[in-house]
Amino acid sequence: MSSILDRLSLSTCWCSARHSDGYEMVQEMVGLGFKRIELSHGIRISLVPGILQAVEEGLVEISSVHNFCPLPGSVQHAAPNLYQPSAVDCRELSLWHRYTIRTLDFALKVGADRVVMHSGRVCFFFYSAEKRLEKWIDESEIPTHELTESPVFIKRRDKAMKSIRRVAKKTIPRIRENYEKLLPEVKERGLRLCLENREGMEEMPIDGDYDDFLASLNEPEHASYWHDTGHAQIKHQLGLLDHRAHLEKMSPRLAGFHLHDVSESGRDHQVPGSGTVDFQMIAEFVRPEHTLVLELSPSLSVEEVVASRDYIAATLG
Repeated sequence: MSSILDRLSLSTCWCSARHSDGYEMVQEMVGLGFKRIELSHGIRISLVPGILQAVEEGLVEISSVHNFCPLPGSVQHAAPNLYQPSAVDCRELSLWHRYTIRTLDFALKVGADRVVMHSGRVCFFFYSAEKRLEKWIDESEIPTHELTESPVFIKRRDKAMKSIRRVAKKTIPRIRENYEKLLPEVKERGLRLCLENREGMEEMPIDGDYDDFLASLNEPEHASYWHDTGHAQIKHQLGLLDHRAHLEKMSPRLAGFHLHDVSESGRDHQVPGSGTVDFQMIAEFVRPEHTLVLELSPSLSVEEVVASRDYIAATLG
């Protein structure tokens, strides 16, 4: 258990919004028994001096940073999708590249070697296939954990995915091109881009294509997979993937985990052990080189964070 506790990080997404001083934020997290933290996508510029002081004093180790970190100066809320590598607009792509480079430099400054990335999404001109499906789910009043028992849902889900795959054929090459422009910068700094699986159906890459996408980047030392247990479980509950099979498929490129649970109703970032994620199964895939990060909702109490820490330590230890 002690080895897992030494490795386990807590993401700042749990508390960054309510802190105005980065040093005090780190103190709170360290006070809960965490030796390592992930700097998430809600780190405002005002928090940076205190974070740097904490790192310089050896108060904490930074396991990973999540793009964009720090946020652009005018942004005061978590915004990982502020700019996307899937964008058509060259101005947005330029901003994505600029602020991602700043994240890479910040990772070096705080001693982290892994940068967690979102890879954008497909866009529909007239309507969103995902939102249309979500509207039907809300109107159907079928519980989330029972959706895959409904033939009507399966038909609508598959129709939505067919539309998404069609648009993805044009979107994926654009995302690949922008990552390929970024990777020399990543390699020069000795970092690893960690592409995170996402909960949204329209977010890229499509889960079943993730391994092919990473293989196309051809930088196994610098372009890796980051497994979010909650996002994968949401897709599992919709019948879009098999959680175990997906993790097994992606394990050769796996660099780390976001650890959190999902309720039967589909609410994520909950206390591990309280919901539908099989953490005994997750434990089978954890290796010493993987980064482990608790990514918890800001609505969770201190007691729930501690319970999450202890559960993960006991289950993965």
